[in-house]
Amino acid sequence: MDEIKLGLKDNWKQFTLLVLVNMMVGGMVGLERTVVPLIGTEEFKVSSDVVVFSFIIAFGVVKAFTNLFSGTLADKYTRKKVLIMGWLVGLPVPFLLGWGPTWNWILFANVLLGISQGLAWSMTVNMKIDLVGPTKRGLAMGLNEAAGYGAVGLTALLTGYLAANYGLRPEPFYIGIAYSIIGLSLSIFVIKDTRKHAQLEAAQIQKTSSGEAPHKPDLLWVFKETSIKNKNLFSISQAGLINNLNDGMSWGVFPLLFMSMGVGLEGVGWIKAIYPVVWGLGQIITGPLADKIGRKPLIVWGMFVQFLGHVIIGLELFPPLTSGMVGSVLLGAGTAMVYPALLAAVSDAAHPSWRASSLGVYRFWRDMGYAVGALMAGIVANFFGLMWAIHIAGFITFLSGIVVWIKMKETLIPKP
Repeated sequence: MDEIKLGLKDNWKQFTLLVLVNMMVGGMVGLERTVVPLIGTEEFKVSSDVVVFSFIIAFGVVKAFTNLFSGTLADKYTRKKVLIMGWLVGLPVPFLLGWGPTWNWILFANVLLGISQGLAWSMTVNMKIDLVGPTKRGLAMGLNEAAGYGAVGLTALLTGYLAANYGLRPEPFYIGIAYSIIGLSLSIFVIKDTRKHAQLEAAQIQKTSSGEAPHKPDLLWVFKETSIKNKNLFSISQAGLINNLNDGMSWGVFPLLFMSMGVGLEGVGWIKAIYPVVWGLGQIITGPLADKIGRKPLIVWGMFVQFLGHVIIGLELFPPLTSGMVGSVLLGAGTAMVYPALLAAVSDAAHPSWRASSLGVYRFWRDMGYAVGALMAGIVANFFGLMWAIHIAGFITFLSGIVVWIKMKETLIPKP
């Protein structure tokens, strides 16, 4: 039996395989970014913005609650089993999106996708954190999220191209079938469980720490600690929610807004792709940077950069396609700054004995932002127009950055 060691150097093979798996996980979300809102308005003739965005609300709520319990499931059944479970739930998704006969079938696909993402993506996060130990968390999260959201963006671009050339359905969803098969096969046959790595880290902390962490606290305790009681974890959780509020808003609003402004389907595909591509690839830089300069500066300034992206789009300073591209680059860059720093900060603040559950609670609040953003956008758009949804999201993002600036203390422990 192989000796259990912490660190990227000793675990690089499994780490690399997990990066590949998370590319497949992210690609499944990318299937929806460009095409599904247009399927609602053009194929199923859904006229209400709230109803069109309901697929995002369904996805966000279900994924959020699945995240909440994913850590508990991982502790009970192992990380690997939960990862495989996530892929099994997601297998029908591309078929439902490509051939579902009514809008309700699309909503059902997003319920399954939310469960699948909540299980599979949560496990790739936890397993990488387990492998690398405490010194390279920013790097681990940067690479994980770069793989996932890079795949989201590239898939959004590819589905936009396929839709423009072959139609909205079913051709754009063929690639989802490939993602499912590859991801499930890797998870079953080559991924190894990492729970013993987390147990080793907990044992090492216990040897060097004079204080004692609560021994396997229940989920309610962790939920309160992560959501309210711990100022750092509260600051992190609200920033995560607002960050994904932006994503949920743009997911629904951008295709409809820019199509109404005369941007073609391929142009919309580029706008939708550049946001997660910059978000994903940028984390290759910002993840390690969070290990050097700390978590808080990247979180605060990342929220402010996202606010600037909203300003560029909302003020219409450039032609629609240019505004969309520039704004999306800024949104992606700001999110790249925030995302790995938030995950690393949770991992810093939570003891390994309840870290998986705390990450689940954080990801609950973060991914609830999809639903909040889509619901906010739908209601605001119905009353005031799509552009006002962007204005309000920008204002909330700015306030969230202020909260982190005032409330959060740096969580990165300096190297001795």
